[in-house]
Amino acid sequence: MKIAVMGYGTVGSGVVEVIESHSRVIMERTGGEALEIAHILDLRDFPEDPHRDKFTKDFGDILNDPEVKIVAETMGGVNPAYDFTVRLLKAGKAVVTSNKELVAQKGLDLLKAAEEGNTNYLFEASVGGGIPIIRPLTQCFAANNIEGIAGILNGTTNFILTKMIEEDMSFGDALKLAQKNGYAEKDPTADIEGHDACRKVCILASLAFGKHVYPSQVATQGITDITLEDVSYVSSANGVIKLLGQIKYIDEDSIAAFVSPAVVYNGSQLASVRDVFNAILVRGDAVGDVCFYGRGAGKLPTASAVVADMIDCAKHVNRRKIFGWSNGEEDYVVDYREKIEMPFYVRAKMSESRVKNVFSEVKFLSRKGQPSDEVAFITDKMTENELMEKLSGEKVLNIIKVTNY
Repeated sequence: MKIAVMGYGTVGSGVVEVIESHSRVIMERTGGEALEIAHILDLRDFPEDPHRDKFTKDFGDILNDPEVKIVAETMGGVNPAYDFTVRLLKAGKAVVTSNKELVAQKGLDLLKAAEEGNTNYLFEASVGGGIPIIRPLTQCFAANNIEGIAGILNGTTNFILTKMIEEDMSFGDALKLAQKNGYAEKDPTADIEGHDACRKVCILASLAFGKHVYPSQVATQGITDITLEDVSYVSSANGVIKLLGQIKYIDEDSIAAFVSPAVVYNGSQLASVRDVFNAILVRGDAVGDVCFYGRGAGKLPTASAVVADMIDCAKHVNRRKIFGWSNGEEDYVVDYREKIEMPFYVRAKMSESRVKNVFSEVKFLSRKGQPSDEVAFITDKMTENELMEKLSGEKVLNIIKVTNY
């Protein structure tokens, strides 16, 4: 069966490598059908590449080749990936992708295009890289009402926080190290401000609860305000700080979804996730908590998920998988600040007596070198709006959510 790859960057070249190095295994998994690379689309030239005869700069070569049945889209971004993907799907060619931005923004439209073309649009690699989560969420949890999802969804931020926690490294120094090691881009905004995790939350929420969630609906906060002082205080409470994407079921007509730093206590499976690794914890009403852990990015881990989707498509030629979600409404994702009660970590310029006057129950924290006019504590459960009302007029240095996962 002939296939094509659009985009020959890190993931795209990995897809080609996995297909060639695992040809025997792939044939076993497809029932004897080999995946043969017919075209590789990229605007750059690769004169020394062993696949140079497969390269094209013309999308029409893929679209108009009747023998090409499956296409891997590893271009990234929304355009021209969206236009190319729509045209391929409507032409009856299956498309698989690792492009989380495209799925988060345009997933509903692309699933409709796949239905129109009687083909499949799969995107296991768009969340968690090589970690299997899309299929388990849609198949293995099919008999559950999903109560919530919490995930460490970005390896760059997890690497930075690990260095801050374990090596007392400042945020700035940890970021520079992440860039030096190739974990962070020259412009790390999408990672450290939480946008990358937000896109993955949208995909998970759409799948888990059946309605499309857009990035604009997900309140997103990054890790740029986390300091070593916060890390030290939280450590005294037997916890660590992680950037979490969280999704919570409210009722049949609404969910909460947000990305933010969170205090995770050491007993949690998420607390031990270090460096660039990712983890996604799904809470079902029948199965309880199930955690998926592994490399959330990287050439071969992500490529393995892309090729797995290609194998799935090869087994479902001219057959559509029951897969996807419906339209979402503007008020479907509620303001978590009004609806969700949780404890909060607070660091402020307040006296302990003042804190006791404002809050009914708190747990005070400590750190080495703590200034006499600085206090840190964990509150009891309340909404964020209630917390901000209580802290009105106070000199607050930082606030971090405390998770129950």
